[in-house]
Amino acid sequence: MSNTVPSSARVVIVGGGVIGCSVAYHLTKLGIKDVVLLERKTLTCGTTWHAAGLVPTLRATYNMSMLAKYSAGLYEGLEAETGQATGFVRNGSLSVATHQERFTELKRGASMAKLCGFPCEVVNPEQALDLWPLLNIEDIVGGVYLPLDGVVNPVDVTQALAKGARMGGAKIIENTQVLDIKIKDGKAAGVVTAQGDIDAEFVVNCAGMWARNFGKKAGVNIPLHAAEHYYVVTEPMPEINGIMLPTLRDLDYYNYFKTDAGKLLIGTFEPNAKPWGHEGIPDSFSFDELPPDFDHLEPYLEAAIRRIPALEKTGLQVFFNGPESFTPDDRYHLGEAPELRNYFVAAGFNSVGIQSAGGAGKVLAEWIAKGHAPMDLWDVDIKRNLPFQGNSQYLYDRTTEGLGLLYAMHWPFRQFESARNARKSILHDRLVAANACYGEVVGWERANFFAPQGQKPEYGYSWGKQNWFEWSAAEHNAVRKTVGLFDQSSFAKILVQGRDAMSVLNRICSNNIDVEPGKIVYTQWLNERGGIEADLTVTRLEKESFLIVTGPWTQTRELNWLRRNTPDEANVVYTDVTSSMAVISVMGPNARNLLQPLTTDDLSNEGFPFATSREIELGYARVRASRITYVGELGWELYIPTEFAPDVFDRIVAAGEPHGLKLCGYHALNSLRIEKGYRHFGHDVVEEDTPLEAGLSFASDFNKAGGFIGKEALLKQKAEGVKKRMVLFKFLDPEATNYHEEPIYRNGEIVGRTTSGMYGHYIGGNVAMGYVCNAEGATTDWVKEGKYEIEVATKRYEVEASLRAFYDPEMNKIKC
Repeated sequence: MSNTVPSSARVVIVGGGVIGCSVAYHLTKLGIKDVVLLERKTLTCGTTWHAAGLVPTLRATYNMSMLAKYSAGLYEGLEAETGQATGFVRNGSLSVATHQERFTELKRGASMAKLCGFPCEVVNPEQALDLWPLLNIEDIVGGVYLPLDGVVNPVDVTQALAKGARMGGAKIIENTQVLDIKIKDGKAAGVVTAQGDIDAEFVVNCAGMWARNFGKKAGVNIPLHAAEHYYVVTEPMPEINGIMLPTLRDLDYYNYFKTDAGKLLIGTFEPNAKPWGHEGIPDSFSFDELPPDFDHLEPYLEAAIRRIPALEKTGLQVFFNGPESFTPDDRYHLGEAPELRNYFVAAGFNSVGIQSAGGAGKVLAEWIAKGHAPMDLWDVDIKRNLPFQGNSQYLYDRTTEGLGLLYAMHWPFRQFESARNARKSILHDRLVAANACYGEVVGWERANFFAPQGQKPEYGYSWGKQNWFEWSAAEHNAVRKTVGLFDQSSFAKILVQGRDAMSVLNRICSNNIDVEPGKIVYTQWLNERGGIEADLTVTRLEKESFLIVTGPWTQTRELNWLRRNTPDEANVVYTDVTSSMAVISVMGPNARNLLQPLTTDDLSNEGFPFATSREIELGYARVRASRITYVGELGWELYIPTEFAPDVFDRIVAAGEPHGLKLCGYHALNSLRIEKGYRHFGHDVVEEDTPLEAGLSFASDFNKAGGFIGKEALLKQKAEGVKKRMVLFKFLDPEATNYHEEPIYRNGEIVGRTTSGMYGHYIGGNVAMGYVCNAEGATTDWVKEGKYEIEVATKRYEVEASLRAFYDPEMNKIKC
């Protein structure tokens, strides 16, 4: 193998683990042969070599499951293609539950498996024992068996991918450390190595644990941190000699078990993880092990003996501790970096790198080749991160929790407990005093619900109606019947200014934002394929000044889209002003009666119509009042200079009692918006959904001068007819609860999956949103003629389908 560094390549990949080799392999499959992969030591020497080699197919979401399914299929045929053994075997997997809530979680996965086309069996304890004869089933209530799950030898499969890449024309060079990145005209332009520079059109960071620090060389934020990760291997066990059992997951006790040539490999995902490498990872690190910590692992080994009693008389042959990298939200980083064009990232795989490598390598290669993601990858898109999340102390603190969350209960609305209070509204302490229970979104502390005085404001998690259900119902109904107040300071806010602000923004927006100052426009930003890249509002402040308001989770994404779609010669400036303004939303039939006495400005319907925004006096402040809503009621969002917000809040609360004012949290906001049928980016609309499919075509102006990005694709789709369509569903069973990713049945056949779900307290039933598909056309008649069910945890529920909102479909409430 030659170590000669070429002077140029189309794509340079940095890192020779399973991820980097998969990217190289898949690039050559697309005909991109001028690929160079650089590894500082030898292939697999960082994390890949000590992976357990599990290849499950079912993940938390449909899209991630389909990528894992692809990985398994790829590994199954790789040896025949390359001649390099991979050790891949479909031995299946068995996950067991020791309580009903865990069993419900497993059954929810079994329902989603039907969407993915996986065989998946729900089993009772006796059937679990048949599958795993050494199992102690005395406390097991059930489980699920996935026969297509597999195992692989991590080093061998990496070598097979590398060989396949070489066969396709890629060059793989070991013992070559990349020292720096070359940048030209705002784009990655190659790398600097000790053996010479390589000019390149694309650079891909697959550096694993080193990816964060390597990213810094190019100004790219890649939040991840290494943690110690343990497994042990037993001495030979006569009970399993010559037998390959399914991979066993004892999730409630944080252990998994894999047969290994007559021995058992026992791995742990303990909830009290130990971060590692905080002071830096040595450049010399290669096939290294970390010092063992038996005291740390002892409780989980004791749990393993309880589950597999035969282990009590079995010795340990290997006690292994090796580092792996984890991200703040336990989802890996994929895609083009927002800070630098042509710089791609595939890193931070949270101990699922082997199962993810095939699919991740495939879609990243397609992303490079096509210039856009080939499917909805928002779950793992690197643009979801905020700059602060690269902070080393934040990452250290979050990593103590992140590893164990892989096996913890994946409750709906579950909140991280570590690295909290990173970002707080100036109203935070006031809401704490009002007994708010806080959740966290990209670091923002946000009140999710308010407990009555005397009750502790904390979560009691379950898969059904949680402890806060009635409290949130009261908030929901206050907004519908009287008035509610939300602290929405976490809104991302972007100021757009300049001589060309209107023309540039109007090309990006599908709706017409060339309106009079003081008008608010609801719009989408579309890609050339007509898919939705953003869903937000634009307020024209002045002739050359606009305010964009969007969700906190898309703050980086929106700024990136603006900058990448702005001509170099345009006179326009984008400023993130999120922290400069607090936002108080006052919503409900009594909103006007509450606010009008607090200001001398006219808030009447005639004087202040819907979709109007202007500055008003309120208390001692000048406040931007925007008459808009995300809950479907009369109301105003008040944008307040941060330092004035506490006084404005106090005045509204003091005046609110006669009007029935109630402080409200984000769970009520979510139930209100779903009851009203309002879409949420990241769940109900993503880049593979068009406004025509999502029922949002009213927010695209096909006649405005200059058109908009994606217009031609929408016109084509409009002429041909849509094949999928967003539909709202109301459960007829008042006890039913759904969240997302559940199968939708039409006349007994699966036609789609849900995207959101929440109880509609005003209409008296759980409401789901989701897309239904029909290859012959998802026409209005086809939708209306069907009989629908939604499956939740293997149980089907009858639902009523509607193309219109169940609450106030004529929108009379918001315009009064």
